[in-house]
Amino acid sequence: MEISYRFGFDAAHRFDSYPDGHPYRGVHGHSFQVEVSLSGAPHAATGFVADFGELEKACARVRGALDHKMLNELPGLERPSLENLSQWIWTRLAPDFNALSRVTVRRNSLGQSCSYTGA
Repeated sequence: MEISYRFGFDAAHRFDSYPDGHPYRGVHGHSFQVEVSLSGAPHAATGFVADFGELEKACARVRGALDHKMLNELPGLERPSLENLSQWIWTRLAPDFNALSRVTVRRNSLGQSCSYTGA
């Protein structure tokens, strides 16, 4: 089974690798949606794959680190692509959730997403 929790945040970033005048080089922002998934068999005593309350608390900490921030200024997000953002979130959640199976980051307004599975 797989369970998922979704949260959103708004943040700004820039991509310094693009040439001057390119729209991605300048500071711009997005509304991001993150879906965190855990996989496994439900625990016999609880019937849960994991405690949603604990997952929500951990995701709130991640959201607090990202929301209304300049992503390039966060250690590990100097190049804040969807790919790097997915992996950055994974590394913050994986120590507390052995069943972590997927982190997906979306920019719904652009129809873009990236999923990271820890591989």
